[in-house]
Amino acid sequence: MAKKKHEVARAIRVILLLWAVILLGGQSIMVAQEKLPVPAWSKETKEQKNKRMEWWTHDRFGMFIHWGLYALPARHEWVKHNEKMTNEQYQKYFDHFNPDLYQPKLWAARAKAAGMKYVTITTKHHEGFCLWDSKYTDYKSTNTPCHRDLIKELVDACRAEGLRVGFYYSLIDWHHPDFPYDNLHPEAPKDSATRAEANKHRDLKKYQQYMKNQLAELLTNYGQIDELFLDFSYEKDQYKMWDAEGLLQVVRRLQPQIIVDDRLGLGDDNPWGWDYKTPEQYMPVEWPRVNGEQVPWETCQTFSGSWGYHRDEASWKSVPQLVVLLIETVSKGGNLLLNVGPTARGEFDYRANDRLDGIAEWMSRHNRAIYGCTQAPQQFQKPDKCLLTYNPETKRLYVHVLDWPCCGGLPLPGFKGKFKYAQLLNDASEVRFNEDKDKDLVNLSIPVQKPNVAVPVIELFLE
Repeated sequence: MAKKKHEVARAIRVILLLWAVILLGGQSIMVAQEKLPVPAWSKETKEQKNKRMEWWTHDRFGMFIHWGLYALPARHEWVKHNEKMTNEQYQKYFDHFNPDLYQPKLWAARAKAAGMKYVTITTKHHEGFCLWDSKYTDYKSTNTPCHRDLIKELVDACRAEGLRVGFYYSLIDWHHPDFPYDNLHPEAPKDSATRAEANKHRDLKKYQQYMKNQLAELLTNYGQIDELFLDFSYEKDQYKMWDAEGLLQVVRRLQPQIIVDDRLGLGDDNPWGWDYKTPEQYMPVEWPRVNGEQVPWETCQTFSGSWGYHRDEASWKSVPQLVVLLIETVSKGGNLLLNVGPTARGEFDYRANDRLDGIAEWMSRHNRAIYGCTQAPQQFQKPDKCLLTYNPETKRLYVHVLDWPCCGGLPLPGFKGKFKYAQLLNDASEVRFNEDKDKDLVNLSIPVQKPNVAVPVIELFLE
């Protein structure tokens, strides 16, 4: 009976896993795998890995950019899948792709102004369309009416602004003739037997080599690339289909300093196969752990419900919501990769610009509560309706007040004797305080009127 219950529970988990992939718009789920032998080419120690990732864990904030042919229909980047379009039906978007207002220097400037330190762009999404002049396909931007290598222009613009560069590359390709039909493929036969028969005419080895060739191209022709976001594995043992180890070997050989995500499907028990975890469109309850140990992580999030440009999407987050999203991420030791979906003419939508401007305003006065910061030491418990970030180098603790008290006081239980000075971070105005004689409690004397910022921050100089 116990065994039967276990099998039923396992079946339910598998079903929920597959539905999550579909319902969450393609969110990758890290599929647990068995422990694999460490490859001979993977010799990095834990200390070396931490050193390699120092810039990333310091900078905390990056811009994600989802851009491709799906910007033309403007109704979700999975439009080809959602509407079961054939390659022939989707071709009209390729024929009319001409982002004449594309100004990568403006994109990079906006990212920098918002306090973002790196930019990760979709070089190829699931539709298979390439934004660079790849010699391994004709399905690329240089063959559209725009005739431009859009990746090169953005890479140059980001470097000019002092931003690090990341590439997103989809392991899925709905256009390539050798990518196997699966449950998510827009043109896959519904019947599994028919699908299996159709896949006999698709050469997986050719597709594996295609991916290796394109990744080698991207990691050779554009200088140092700092982050690689490979997307995605969604079934058990799918890493074998991708030849995940072979792909990663190419990446490590060409750019040993690069930081690679966890979506090849190599599993938690094979830390050589990934550098950081990627919770998508949700906030972990606490700092993610693997085998009991806290690990690097980056949550990727959208302004609204779509990654690509979606003209009619209405569920846009407000500036305060986005600022809190950034703060909470850092308070749990993570990075935030915040997405923009440019229009088919190559501009950031007005709603995205509005949010970026709001974030820029807040970050211009509060970025030191973000950069170099992480989760607060255990002896500091976050006060009610607040979040904490901590800079271990400067020994400063930041109290982010999410709901400003109306009575001119903010109690800090457990903070007695632990800091020597307090100030509002936005204007460096002193915040006076007194320690309770009988309790381990400090009362901050704050103004009744909330500072004119999205989220006020009190900076504490620790003893």
